[in-house]
Amino acid sequence: MALETVLLAVGPNDADRIDELADAVLDIASPAGATVIVAHVFTDDQYDGVVDRLEFESTGEADPDEVADRHTTVRELVSRFDDAGLSTQVRGAVGNHGEQIVSLAEVTDSDLVVVGGRKRSPTGKAVFGSTAQEVMLNAPCPVTFVRGED
Repeated sequence: MALETVLLAVGPNDADRIDELADAVLDIASPAGATVIVAHVFTDDQYDGVVDRLEFESTGEADPDEVADRHTTVRELVSRFDDAGLSTQVRGAVGNHGEQIVSLAEVTDSDLVVVGGRKRSPTGKAVFGSTAQEVMLNAPCPVTFVRGED
């Protein structure tokens, strides 16, 4: 299996994990010359807030890909991948984080999904759920989990 497309899924808590996420993706994608798709998934409320802050005319006129492209975390990651000579794309989605990441992996025909997270107890996962766990169980391709320092 050739590694052609790596989907890096980021969310609102990944600003603190940029270094770990970028390093992991560079270690995997660079040797293969893979395209990196940086995807930011927003909940409905998060999306409305970001659209307001970015001063779009209305939520209806804002394209999720464009909103994601203007997000600071996404811009920083894309800059790092561009500097390393990797081809990049930006995708945005609105809805349940896990479901949207799996959907993006399917529509982009990704060969690997990279997600970040933090260490959680079994009780924490049961009570609060886990986006990373949902992606790992449902993605159409392998998933790499990058644990942050927190």
